[in-house]
Amino acid sequence: MTDEQAPTQGTVGEVEDLRISAFWQAARGHVGLGKMDAVMGGTPDDVVPPPSWSYGDGAAADELLGRVLDGTKSGTATLLAQLQGEGIEVPRVGDLSIVTDANGEPRAVLRTTEVEVVRFDEVSGEHAAAEGGPDASLESWVAEHEASFGAVLGDAFTSASEVVLERFEIIYPTSGPTPAVD
Repeated sequence: MTDEQAPTQGTVGEVEDLRISAFWQAARGHVGLGKMDAVMGGTPDDVVPPPSWSYGDGAAADELLGRVLDGTKSGTATLLAQLQGEGIEVPRVGDLSIVTDANGEPRAVLRTTEVEVVRFDEVSGEHAAAEGGPDASLESWVAEHEASFGAVLGDAFTSASEVVLERFEIIYPTSGPTPAVD
C-alpha cells in the first residue's frame, strides 16, 4: 500500500455523522422501523437519521441531557426568532430528533408530543415543571430563561417575545444507560 492509498482519519464531521448513523440504525426498531424497510423500499425518512442536536457545550449541556435521560425533563423552550434566524422550522408533533451529549455522542431519540408558540410572559407553570429545573417553579424558569434568552436577543428580547414550547418523550433508549452501538 502506498502513502496515497493509506486510509486516513475522517474529519470531525464525518466521525460524528458515522456515530449518528450507527446510533440511528440501532434505534430504528424502537421507532417502529425495521431493517427490512431499507431493503424492501422504506422511505428516506426510515433510513436517514433525524436531525441531531445538543443542549450546548460542556457540563451544563450534559446536566440538561441527564435530566432528559432520568425522566425529570420532558420539555424545552426556544426563542422563535432564534429558530427563524438559523433557518430551522418550528418542530411538529411526531418529529424525531437525536439528542447528543456535549461531546457529540448520540444518547437518545426523542419524539415531539406537543408544540405551542406563546409569548414569554404566557409560559405556564406546567411547562416550567416539564423542563425540570432545580426547583421546577415558574419563577425559577423565568429567571433562568430571561438571562439565556436575553443573551441571545439582547435588547430585542422582551416579555412579548415568542417562545416555542416543545414537549417530548424518549423513544430510545427506553430505560437504563444508552446501549453501546456496534
